[in-house]
Amino acid sequence: MKRLTVDLGERSYPIVIGKDILGQLPQELADRGITSKNRLLIVTDHQVAPLYLERVQSILTLAGYEHAFHVISAGEQAKTLSVLEEVTGSALKAGLDRKSVFIALGGGVVGDLTGFCAATYMRGVPFVQIPTTLLAHDSSVGGKVAVNHPMGKNIIGAFHQPSLVLYDTETLKTLPPREIYAGFAEVIKHGLIWSESFTDWLEQHAENLLALQSPYIDEAIYQGCLIKSQVVSEDETEQGKRAILNLGHTFGHAMESLSHYGGLIHGEAVAIGMVAAAVLAERIGICDPNQNVSSRTIELLKKFQLPVQIPAQFQPDALLEAMRLDKKGSGGKLVFVLPKSIGAVEIVRDVPEDEVIQVLKLVKEVE
Repeated sequence: MKRLTVDLGERSYPIVIGKDILGQLPQELADRGITSKNRLLIVTDHQVAPLYLERVQSILTLAGYEHAFHVISAGEQAKTLSVLEEVTGSALKAGLDRKSVFIALGGGVVGDLTGFCAATYMRGVPFVQIPTTLLAHDSSVGGKVAVNHPMGKNIIGAFHQPSLVLYDTETLKTLPPREIYAGFAEVIKHGLIWSESFTDWLEQHAENLLALQSPYIDEAIYQGCLIKSQVVSEDETEQGKRAILNLGHTFGHAMESLSHYGGLIHGEAVAIGMVAAAVLAERIGICDPNQNVSSRTIELLKKFQLPVQIPAQFQPDALLEAMRLDKKGSGGKLVFVLPKSIGAVEIVRDVPEDEVIQVLKLVKEVE
């Protein structure tokens, strides 16, 4: 088992990573001051519920915790204000008060929605993340919680840090292959923004990681969480450095928005976005084309069965318009995180839109 801490002063919290550690939930809750006196609401989705809800309920019941649960639909389409209202209604019916705690049991959608509900319920109550997907190793850490608006992803949100992240890696074995592949996009992102050595390690152990072999998968999740926790500890509310975690996301969110969150899943969109970011960086001189950043990025993503080409249905003009609505923009100008090299990135503001259009056209032709 591995442990690390997101260092935010009084709001610091642990990330606990290991195999078959769901049974430690009551002790970890108690260590965070969440006792049987605190009523709990478990939020999960209809795919995760049959796998883990009964087990988590049993663990909590045996430890004396009173709890209720709410099951949402799976997928990005569930991150809406109407679903948020339904979860809030369940909390009220269950008698949750200001000392109650929400538990997010699931992937990134469940975590984002549950965290935002916790942030707004009675003006803010604690919540706990129990991620069950690989992708959620990223979204469960850092306190960015939100729901979507039809015009943009994560537009309605807040910064609300969890009290605990408990990551049982055994839950990954029930994921379909597509979700496993997509989850590695955020793992790869952490290497590309922060550590060339970690990126090298991912290249060397792709087969072990895709097979979810221990200790490789545990180490990958640990390193990804470690990198993100370091960035978040330095810049919790994304006033500067934390924005580097958005590598590939400006492009990726545009594709997700245009598909109404029903086509590419998040990791796939981010993977394509990282290719576009690398191509753009080479075109405008942020990185030297001789370093082969874009080609190395493409080959690494392919090793993890991730897409690298913008699908034909996305037109450059429409993608650009969606990017203009992205919350990461500044003063009406596009803002991108672009690689300077493998393991280092730069936040670039006011990128010429004609260059963006050219990059979108080029990435539609990547093989």
